[in-house]
Amino acid sequence: MSSKSIILKTGREKSVLHRHPWIFSGAVDQVNGSPQAGETVLVRNASGDLLGSAAFSPASQIRARMWTWDTEETIDEAFFQKRIEKALEFRKGVIPAGETDAYRLIHGESDGLPGLVVDLYGDWLVVQILSCGAEAHRETLVRLLEELIGIGNIYERSDVDVRQLEGLTDRTGVLHGVRPPDPLWIHENGVKFAVDLVKGQKTGFYLDQRANRHRVGQLAESRSVLNCFCYSGGFSLYALMGGAKDVISVDSSAEALNLARLNLQANSLPAQKAEWLQGDVFHVLREMRDRARKFDLIILDPPKFAHTAAQAEKAARGYKDINLLAFKLLNSGGILATFSCSGGVSADLFQKIVAGAALDAGVDARIIDLLRQGPDHSVALNFPEGAYLKGIICQV
Repeated sequence: MSSKSIILKTGREKSVLHRHPWIFSGAVDQVNGSPQAGETVLVRNASGDLLGSAAFSPASQIRARMWTWDTEETIDEAFFQKRIEKALEFRKGVIPAGETDAYRLIHGESDGLPGLVVDLYGDWLVVQILSCGAEAHRETLVRLLEELIGIGNIYERSDVDVRQLEGLTDRTGVLHGVRPPDPLWIHENGVKFAVDLVKGQKTGFYLDQRANRHRVGQLAESRSVLNCFCYSGGFSLYALMGGAKDVISVDSSAEALNLARLNLQANSLPAQKAEWLQGDVFHVLREMRDRARKFDLIILDPPKFAHTAAQAEKAARGYKDINLLAFKLLNSGGILATFSCSGGVSADLFQKIVAGAALDAGVDARIIDLLRQGPDHSVALNFPEGAYLKGIICQV
């Protein structure tokens, strides 16, 4: 067991006792033994009582991430094997057989593995290493993933902003096996999707929206649909398969729209019902408002506007703007499916933003469904920050 430790300030051990995995820099009174980035340290309260073990991160405001609250547990290969096996077993129980061949296998803190994200795409694994602790054990984790899952093709996509907060540089590339094909094909709920594991958004696809795509598709029958921030056309395809009258899909990325057209063709959906529009969603929505365009179903699934709570105010303005414009474009009886994946925006705040947008748009609306990320993106009760995806379906 490590002799290096962090001592918490008096009264600042409460979150650790409640089994929250993050220890912020302001809670730390002293650091003993000069631990390096990612090194395991013992966590003690001000009286010296041992509370567990954590990964040390000297550059981050999250100064340590708890590995375990078991004071007898050692952070070694056996520890990681047990955590990975538990995560894999959980997925077997929440992903129905045949539903999809692409889903999240390990979801960081919620699986007791802070900073480690692993997604399955058919015969490929995509790994994101987001914290100093996971970085320090990178080779062990990758080897265990190969052995325990039995998939030899592993690609790394550690190219997200949060690594900079940890003092880490971006890294991508083949960890084992061969480079993934471009595109790689997956399926979910009978729909085929081409994904780009090397350059695509997130780890290649928005796996967390699988159930929500299906739900929105159920509401699309005979409706004219506008899908904003459409990426590779996920919601658009489900809407067309659900019987939509027509679908206009908007994204700023030409590459994403090319994937979307490929997906439309691969699923033998009517091309005449689909229009793909490259442009800035905010500008497109304003132009449609000025032209008095109307739709029966609008989908807003924007990228993350706020990475932290400190950015919530700025993000709130962006969410307010697009939802206000969307409400103005809806026919009477029309449906808005609106989402936020910003961890800094709580579900309560997001609902207030959408309510304020409806008020300013001069419409009355009611909620018909509240949505969240799929169960493979599990949320541990002791880590509410894991519940980052919020969705509201409302009808005017």
